[in-house]
Amino acid sequence: MAKMSQEDLQFFKELLLKNRAKVQKNLEYLRSTVLDTTTRDASGDHSSYSFHMADQGTDAMEREKAFMFAARDEKYLKQIDEALERIENGTYGICRETGKLISRERLKAVPTTTISVEAKLAEKKS
Repeated sequence: MAKMSQEDLQFFKELLLKNRAKVQKNLEYLRSTVLDTTTRDASGDHSSYSFHMADQGTDAMEREKAFMFAARDEKYLKQIDEALERIENGTYGICRETGKLISRERLKAVPTTTISVEAKLAEKKS
């Protein structure tokens, strides 16, 4: 079975760790600003008066969008952690379909991938 060089593995490990830090920072921001804020806190209104329905709808939509971004980031974090695990166990950069090395260009574009371009194209055809 083909293996990546230690130099390449180190390069991709650093890339994945940078991506991981960015995603974690974004998740922390989402959690601290949007997801932990109630409608009343978000509006700055602490009175007992009801809010305009349009404002409530906008707030709800923004919170829902933030939840979707957070879910996407959490999924990507999991993929990054799995890729880092593959680096540690020596299977990173090896296509799960063909067993061949995934091109460096593909890994730069999608460092969490487990499938080569050729296998991905074949997958789409079927």
